Amino acid sequence: MEAFDISQLTSERKRSERLYLEFLRKPSLSMGVYELVAGATDPQKPHTEDEVYYVVRGRATAQVGQESRPVQEGSIIFVAANVEHRFHTITEDLTLLVFFAPAESV
Repeated sequence: MEAFDISQLTSERKRSERLYLEFLRKPSLSMGVYELVAGATDPQKPHTEDEVYYVVRGRATAQVGQESRPVQEGSIIFVAANVEHRFHTITEDLTLLVFFAPAESV
């Protein structure tokens, strides 16, 4: 079994000084923690894999294609491969679990 603790993952992500930390990689799935501070600009580009975001903490607006909606702790967002998406109007520091299927290409 592989098990993870979100507080350890976010600490490791901060030490990396990057916005995204991948912590699991299998051929069919990869997972990471993505964090954006309040007021930040999300620099994402579309990915070639389907994605699911789970909001661990924070508040923002998610834009997927032409649709926008507020997200907060507990929100789950699906983004199909190659669809333009980003988080904006980040009013509280945002911590997201990100699931890619298949694993994100690097």
